[in-house]
Amino acid sequence: MADRNKIDHQARDCRDVEEFRIRIVNSFNDIDQSEWCRLLCTQAAGEAPYNPFVSYEFLSALELSGCATAQTGWLGQHLLLESSSGELLGALPCYVKSHSQGEYVFDHGWADAFERAGGSYYPKLQASIPFTPATGPRLLCSNEAQGVAIRSALAQGLRTLTDRLSLSSAHATFIPDNETDHFTNAGYLMRKDQQFHFRNDGYQDYADFLGTLASRKRKALKRERRVALENGITVEWLTGSDLTEAVWDRFFEFYMDTGSRKWGRPYLNREFFSRVSESMAESILLIMARREGRYVAGAINFIGSDTLYGRHWGCVEDHPFLHFEICYHQAIDFAISRGLKTVEAGAQGEHKLSRGYMPVITHSAHHITHTGLRNAVADYLGHERDDVERIGQLLSRHGPFRKG
Repeated sequence: MADRNKIDHQARDCRDVEEFRIRIVNSFNDIDQSEWCRLLCTQAAGEAPYNPFVSYEFLSALELSGCATAQTGWLGQHLLLESSSGELLGALPCYVKSHSQGEYVFDHGWADAFERAGGSYYPKLQASIPFTPATGPRLLCSNEAQGVAIRSALAQGLRTLTDRLSLSSAHATFIPDNETDHFTNAGYLMRKDQQFHFRNDGYQDYADFLGTLASRKRKALKRERRVALENGITVEWLTGSDLTEAVWDRFFEFYMDTGSRKWGRPYLNREFFSRVSESMAESILLIMARREGRYVAGAINFIGSDTLYGRHWGCVEDHPFLHFEICYHQAIDFAISRGLKTVEAGAQGEHKLSRGYMPVITHSAHHITHTGLRNAVADYLGHERDDVERIGQLLSRHGPFRKG
């Protein structure tokens, strides 16, 4: 990793951008919580839906629990855009990374090619929410009258910070559609990827949703849900005060089992779940499966103003289709009951298609400082964008819904 003292020294500088200045802080401890909340309230007032992952509670919990720190390869370099009087006008959560783990927009191939050519890809800048492949605002703004200028200054400020710290690149991942122009205009390379989301078209209940599916698909899902709950399994929705430490102990057991088998090293620790439970319990939903008096499986979801975000799943007993029931079908049930528009069930997974989750394009922006690497990545991204669009269109034609 780049010299820590050098990064800290350079990051404390302020940079004037028109009538604004950008200040860099290493930790959310250095950010006034009320000011950050004001940014998000302004976003909501501007009809930007509440996203739990950019909340002060979520981001600070990642740092305070030790999950996203310099020691784990996530050194905070958060951009704060202020007026000349010191008023916080905008912000961009950002980290210096010494690896590419926990990002879900994979650049391992770029890093490998650059390293083999004699370059140093790490450290790099990552404007993202650690361990969270969910689209949401990155260029936070408290003054919509100056929104274009503020967001453009943040996008340009990220490039400037990359150059000042002599880093190889900067990456802003899972950015919403309304932020892509700001990054494009600042000279970033744009990348497309694909996830699978459920859209709630005003369904009254799950049966109403099933009525829109082709007969064969409808019968298959009915059977899948029936089989999943055999063997005496019941399902509970836990949120708010239901989220006791005993419940978190059980869920963490599930999380560690899945993480150890699938990824080799889970990113989140037990303290993180306690911290978010204490500070934002009403924005958390645990869907837990119980059998013979004990929890045997569960999934954690975060609740936005119009979206349910599915994140982690785990179990200590294997039952047919239980993963699909807990992660996908129950999430749809909850979203419909709450009137939420969307369920985002995490990264990847064509298996979600037959369960009503359709392909959706996601966006990321990339600033590459080395001309040769930038040209190679630009060429690659051109082909990749075409492939993502083509595959998305193909998959959409094979969705479970009745034709016409």
